[in-house]
Amino acid sequence: MKKKQPQISEDRILEVSWELLGEEDIEKFSMRRLADRLGIQAPSLYWYFKSKQNLYQRLANQVSKVILEEFDSEGDWKEQLTGLAVTVRNVLSRYPCSTQLMMITLPHEPDIIRFTNRMLLCVESTTLDQAQKMQVVTTLVNYVFYFVLDNYQHERNVTAILKDQGAPPGEELIRLMDSMGEVDAGLFRRMFTNGLFEIMGTDEAFEFGLKLILLGIEQVIKEQEK
Repeated sequence: MKKKQPQISEDRILEVSWELLGEEDIEKFSMRRLADRLGIQAPSLYWYFKSKQNLYQRLANQVSKVILEEFDSEGDWKEQLTGLAVTVRNVLSRYPCSTQLMMITLPHEPDIIRFTNRMLLCVESTTLDQAQKMQVVTTLVNYVFYFVLDNYQHERNVTAILKDQGAPPGEELIRLMDSMGEVDAGLFRRMFTNGLFEIMGTDEAFEFGLKLILLGIEQVIKEQEK
């Protein structure tokens, strides 16, 4: 009996790409690995996507589309930027390696362009000039991207250390700090032992960082209105 060929489509390729990204880091992702998972030869993928970068563009476009669908755009500029930041963080946290994808792709897809445009509309009502509005959007999205990526990388680091050493990374850090003097590590040691570093990556930390950005934007607007 002739072997049945796998049913392949663009949607199926994107679906399996997310599966692979969830199992492995983006550095290990390849068209060959993707083809193997789909049960096809790698050249067949290029009927649908002309390159891995083109595939990345489409994945980032999917993420942008979900952000737009989930973003509640009501309120003043501060409420809109807050809602946008929270939405972007939530969506990126659900899609593996999506932060990296958003950072390494260009706005050459329709929903990425819509997403960028919607971000700019959040501050269109302010008295900032166009260059400043672009800088606001860039600063905000870079903050969210870094926050999500930093948390993702931290989890990877902890997993790697546990695998290699069989002990939490905090134990090694404590030993290192104990070998250092007060001038070099005193404040860091006290903050660490008081558990202050445990808030990194939490909602509390995210909201405080967002507050700093919004207050800075508000201050610039007030100074221009004087």
